[in-house]
Amino acid sequence: MTHSTTELAGQFLSVSDLYDGGLTDPFPLYAELREATPIAQGDILARYGAPQQADATQSGRPIVTVYRHADVAEVLKNQVNWSSALLMDGLGSFLGDIMLTGLGGDAHRKMRGLLQPWFSPSSLKKFNDSVIVPLVRDRFVAPLRAQGRMELVGALALPYPIHVVYAMMGFPNDAAMIERFAGQALTILASLTGDPEKLVQARADAFAAAQALYDDIKPIIAARRASGGEGDDLIAFLLHTQFEGLALDDHQIANVVRMLLPAAAETTTRTLANLMVVLFDHPETLARVREDRHLVPKAMNESMRYDPVAGYLARQATRDVTLSDVTIPAGTAASVSISSAHRDPRVFENPETFDIDRQAKVNLGFGYGIHLCLGMPVAKLEIEAAVNALLDLPNLRLDPAMPPPHIRGITMRGPAAVHIAWDG
Repeated sequence: MTHSTTELAGQFLSVSDLYDGGLTDPFPLYAELREATPIAQGDILARYGAPQQADATQSGRPIVTVYRHADVAEVLKNQVNWSSALLMDGLGSFLGDIMLTGLGGDAHRKMRGLLQPWFSPSSLKKFNDSVIVPLVRDRFVAPLRAQGRMELVGALALPYPIHVVYAMMGFPNDAAMIERFAGQALTILASLTGDPEKLVQARADAFAAAQALYDDIKPIIAARRASGGEGDDLIAFLLHTQFEGLALDDHQIANVVRMLLPAAAETTTRTLANLMVVLFDHPETLARVREDRHLVPKAMNESMRYDPVAGYLARQATRDVTLSDVTIPAGTAASVSISSAHRDPRVFENPETFDIDRQAKVNLGFGYGIHLCLGMPVAKLEIEAAVNALLDLPNLRLDPAMPPPHIRGITMRGPAAVHIAWDG
């Protein structure tokens, strides 16, 4: 890695440390809590020193933690009883007035309706064939093939999704600029610290990074508009599209692009790394997937159930609500455990087993309801392309000369490193 890429990897690991909580395997704890206290007072993230979406500014608002699948799904899908506006206290506060997950009602419907056509299956197939597959195969995997080994997170899982997202936006192919933007995005993510003594400085750094990112993005958009804004990328699309009379000016487009950058690559990085670790931990399944690539999507979906990256999401009760016979007062925030819900035996048979033949059930890993992640189809295409490129390497395996990987964290779970090897 170059010096700047090494710095980016260091920032990524620092964000991982924020969410560590000292937990490698939180699932036995969740199994206990699901039965004993399915609706528990307080936020378990605070107990383990991790950042809280439910109270990003540490204001002291009342919080419950929700562990059962049915309750988690209800909180995420019921927009009448549960609001996502509290997310504007956290990341939303750095991203202007446009953050899809924090919007509700007509504002959310119009913004999502405006963006959705670019993410249609036909558009994404073209983007996958022309950008995603060649990028991972030719730029990231092929140059390393002769080496016979790599550290997967730093060499592929971190930089590759960043380059995909920036190609999707239509940014100039400038490696230094891309790494600068990615560093600013990671600084914004690092604002969600669980340490009260670091909160003020972390938020100040995030505001500065968000402003710098905006200041870099807006001139690019203005230049694209001045030149006619032609192309198949997202910025070109936003320059020309409208939905029910809503059209975006340069300021609004800059805010949309800035909104998409912090999380667009981060989740994909961790999901790809986690999937490969889980496959290496299950060699018979790895052999099946290597032999039959139609199984890659099944393996990906089961990995997102088995060990989801985003272990928690947050909402706030708009009225008194009852879940699992517990009354939750209006104004209370709910920290809902995706990780626990995905191991709930009421929904998943033998939930502790990684089984790619499992009958498909509701997977909450990319959200649920109207806030289902807009970029989920892109992320899945990225991961599928990367897994296929890796499985094309002969006798792909964990590097026996290096420490084995461990997925860690109470949320934003992922390995710090995954050392792999293959036959030259």
